[in-house]
Amino acid sequence: MAITAMAPLEKTLGARVRLVYLHGAWVWTGKVAFGLAGLAGLGTWLFAKRRLFWAGWSLALGRTGLIFWLTYLPLSLVVQQLNWGGIYWDEPRWRIPLAFGVAGVLLQAALTLFNRPQWTAMANLVFGVALWVGLGRLQNVLHPDSPIFGSGSQRIEAFFLALLFLTMLLMIQVALWLNSRARHV
Repeated sequence: MAITAMAPLEKTLGARVRLVYLHGAWVWTGKVAFGLAGLAGLGTWLFAKRRLFWAGWSLALGRTGLIFWLTYLPLSLVVQQLNWGGIYWDEPRWRIPLAFGVAGVLLQAALTLFNRPQWTAMANLVFGVALWVGLGRLQNVLHPDSPIFGSGSQRIEAFFLALLFLTMLLMIQVALWLNSRARHV
């Protein structure tokens, strides 16, 4: 995203921090999309009269989350290489998200093949909860706990929140497009 060219620099990472911002916004957007897919899946079960509506949103948001997640993973490798001088394959904040990425691809492929809205809703609910709980329990080895909000810089935090907002808008557009596309197929 071109907005990262205007990002405030950081003393230690310099201009490389711009990729860190994008990497952080991208992963959070993927997490939110998967969480929303799970909530829409829950809506499928709670609101029987609108079951197909909620199942459609669960499917669209699950696929949207997968798009962001699968594009975040290679970006994570680039950020590691540039900032750590190599890739630490056993870093929990790399290994566990990679496992969720592989599981997400397999899950979304299976849901597409079986084409059962209630299965989609339940699977996205379980996947969303597992992702949020699993990532919430991760330990840090090389990855800092909260690099943006631990920076102490209001400029860095404000820029990141603006970038995250724009990335979330992109997520909404992708989900709207996928949802409208699924209704016309």
